[in-house]
Amino acid sequence: MLRLASILYSLIGSSLAGAGVIAVLAAGLVTTQAILAAAAAGAVLGMPVAWLVARQLYARGA
Repeated sequence: MLRLASILYSLIGSSLAGAGVIAVLAAGLVTTQAILAAAAAGAVLGMPVAWLVARQLYARGA
């Protein structure tokens, strides 16, 4: 399941990081610190989300 979660993380983490950056830019926060913080928060949030998605995929396959 770790392998599936890591593959999913490459998609989910980058998507959440990109969405965070877009949200920050849309809010008018154009500083480097705000953009990096939003990208880091999205990347960190992607870890448990990828794990939960992988667990659900394994549960449905059993």
